[in-house]
Amino acid sequence: MQNNLELATFGSGCFWCTEAVFQRVKGVEKVVSGYSGGKVKNPSYKEVTSGLTGHAEVIQLSYNPSIISFEALLEIFWGTHDPTTLNRQGADVGTQYRSVIFYHNDEQKRLSEHYKQKLDTSGAFEKPIVTEITAFTSFYPAEDYHQNYYNLNGNAPYCSYVIQPKLEKFKKVFESRLK
Repeated sequence: MQNNLELATFGSGCFWCTEAVFQRVKGVEKVVSGYSGGKVKNPSYKEVTSGLTGHAEVIQLSYNPSIISFEALLEIFWGTHDPTTLNRQGADVGTQYRSVIFYHNDEQKRLSEHYKQKLDTSGAFEKPIVTEITAFTSFYPAEDYHQNYYNLNGNAPYCSYVIQPKLEKFKKVFESRLK
């Protein structure tokens, strides 16, 4: 990784959706879909979807902080999923779909907790935010067929019905952040 890049690791439901959003963000250099937060080393997709590994579907992104701040990434993270539903995003249900930020340093932890508290008190959401904020420990890249999923499979039904509407909303709300 280039010296000027930093890491961020987010889980906000299906990693295909999250990957598609963050791939389009100015300053994000690389996005990898994978698994984090569980006890099983090198889990498979099948193991993670069982809900027994403790892992969440996440994306790990490398970003240039001179182009986009961690705060701006948090804004996109919270603005592109429902952080008030526990272990669920849309039709995807289970702990592997939980809303989670795996912070890489004390500053990311501080900013994440501050932003979450600010959102909760602002009334931006009708229900309390359940996003987990926890220390990053490990990341396991998902199988190759999960990488760059939307860009390679844009005509697949899941992409058309779930990812495409999310991307359209993202492009309208975060137009200034697009590559």
